Amino acid sequence: MNRPLFTGVLGFAAACALGAQTQAQEPLTLEDLFEIRQVSGIDISPDGDHVAFTVSTPRNVVAGEEDGTPQSALFIASGPDAARPFITEGGVGGVEWTPNGDALTFLARRDGDSGSALYEIAADGGEARRIYSHDESIQSYVIGPDGESLYFIAREKADPMQQTLRDRGFMANVYEESDIFSYVWRADLTDPDADPVRFDLPGHASSLTLSEDGSRLAVALAPTTLVDDSLMERQWTVVDAANGSVISTVETPGKIGMAAFSPDASRLAFIAGADRADPTAGTLHIADAQTGEYMAIARDAEQHVNQLAWIDRNSVLTLASVGTGTALVEYNINGREERRTPTEAGVISSMDYDRDDRVLAATVHAATHPRELFVGDRRSLRQWTDHNPQLDDIAWGDQSVFEFEARDGERIEGVLVTPQGEAPAGGWPMIMTVHGGPEAHDSNGWVNGYSRLGHIGAGEGFAVFYPNYRGSTGRGERFAKLDHLDAPGEEFWDLVDAIGALSEAGIVDAERVGITGGSYGGFASSWGATIASEHFAASAPFVALTDLISFYGTTEIPIEMVDVHFMQPPWEDWMSYLEHSPTYHAPGSTTPTLILHGEADTRVDTSQSFILYRILKQTSDAPVRLVTYPGEGHGNRRAAAQYDYGLRVLRWMQHYLQGEGGEPPAPELDLAERLGLEDAE
Repeated sequence: MNRPLFTGVLGFAAACALGAQTQAQEPLTLEDLFEIRQVSGIDISPDGDHVAFTVSTPRNVVAGEEDGTPQSALFIASGPDAARPFITEGGVGGVEWTPNGDALTFLARRDGDSGSALYEIAADGGEARRIYSHDESIQSYVIGPDGESLYFIAREKADPMQQTLRDRGFMANVYEESDIFSYVWRADLTDPDADPVRFDLPGHASSLTLSEDGSRLAVALAPTTLVDDSLMERQWTVVDAANGSVISTVETPGKIGMAAFSPDASRLAFIAGADRADPTAGTLHIADAQTGEYMAIARDAEQHVNQLAWIDRNSVLTLASVGTGTALVEYNINGREERRTPTEAGVISSMDYDRDDRVLAATVHAATHPRELFVGDRRSLRQWTDHNPQLDDIAWGDQSVFEFEARDGERIEGVLVTPQGEAPAGGWPMIMTVHGGPEAHDSNGWVNGYSRLGHIGAGEGFAVFYPNYRGSTGRGERFAKLDHLDAPGEEFWDLVDAIGALSEAGIVDAERVGITGGSYGGFASSWGATIASEHFAASAPFVALTDLISFYGTTEIPIEMVDVHFMQPPWEDWMSYLEHSPTYHAPGSTTPTLILHGEADTRVDTSQSFILYRILKQTSDAPVRLVTYPGEGHGNRRAAAQYDYGLRVLRWMQHYLQGEGGEPPAPELDLAERLGLEDAE
């Protein structure tokens, strides 16, 4: 029933790196994560010779740095190992080359700024200067081909009387009725003191793109500022860039992704859900920019499109997730696939394409390195940066793709990381790490993070498995919809079937399996601790759905929850919601459960964790612990909270899968010793 079909081959980059491990000394640790730098925000210069990008650097609280969120720095690369830093302090975002290529623009909030403002720095270096600011933060922007017209998204200036009233204690919030819309504005960069013009568009603006000739804008608009509307009701609207008048609206029924105009501005390519019930925007579409009429391209392909760029007026380059990898796929505007190039260098997470010079830049990650800059063309890529040379000395585990057949015959795959060498008799203990969404998936690339133990777990003697259960992306619309009307049904039994297949293959010990994950992955972890308690010896749900009826009433995405997953509201079948809730099955649980949650979570209210904790505490003899993080939302953003989380989950799994079990470990962590504070005293 659960037989493995394929126990995998290393990704190209991983195989090369692992085969060359002659100097490796120590496995990856949690502490190493706070030295990891990652590339993002790539943009090719107009002449195709340089690539600007940002590098995200975490706050190394382990080494004594101040707590906070990661910092971003601006770099420019001209070739392999030829990148130089331009801005290393203060944080940057929205990096773009100016139309003539002599400078870079970016968003930052510096001394004297009331919000994010637009800055410029010359391509040959020097001091950055502010070139435009607005009454409120500039959220995103594009500059016209003349270099003079600025289009940006921002809110209206706040009412000073409202702030006066708040200062006097009047701070009542009217739930879901306090919309503060974002609008599209046009400004003249040659006269920054002139008032910008606000376009009168129907809705809340969240994204915009400009045609190459500067004549048309495409603006993503939602009817309100509600998160549900941003997910389910946004549509692309084509606008005359000169006066803001609406030319057409592309009336898609569900989720939308990025968009780009054809070189002649006659068409708009965009990514969207295939229909209202499609869980993700993952299908390429082509619209007539004048009329808004559109067609889906390759709807049945077993993939999900993430990004796109025009090759010429008749063909589009797409970046697609295909299973646990990625591919560059080229389509004719009539729907014919012209070329498909799997990305052997690793997994591409983002790309930029220079049509005139036929240069492709991408951020690529692999088993042994996080996102780095790779540059080449549509056929091959070459690595240009290495911001983490310290990783050359890591003793990596073995990483592969593992496939198996579920109980109903469905093919399921995932990414498996194990300690080096052959499995011990009886198999390794395993930490199953379940992705959220469920409209997401795990790729065979960099799989390490504060909540994703990957090679950290392998270094501690665990197998770590990332299952792409039914409902995941990367396998096309059919596979993504397999959880409809049955969440959590067969999708989570895929997790149990994975244990059977891995155990049958001699890789893991089925009696020593833990489960963890965040959001929908936390839902799975709560399910594993309750409905499927006999299969899991430990669980660590994070920001988890636990009680579906109360979740519907407290989440910011009730419409999305129903329309792309549950397919019916709770009042149409109360018992279905109740019986699919982990809390309903919590009495009698035998799984030691560590529950973790951010106290400022609006996606999954913290009450979901309190409910599960209280019921387990009252009805189960198994150990249960609840840890909350002040100021953190749907996932921990600050370094100290991330480190604390990683330590707690790893210790919980070690205690119950490798150790003596029984009573839980002490509630305190040995942070003073780990941070060297005892020596400081």
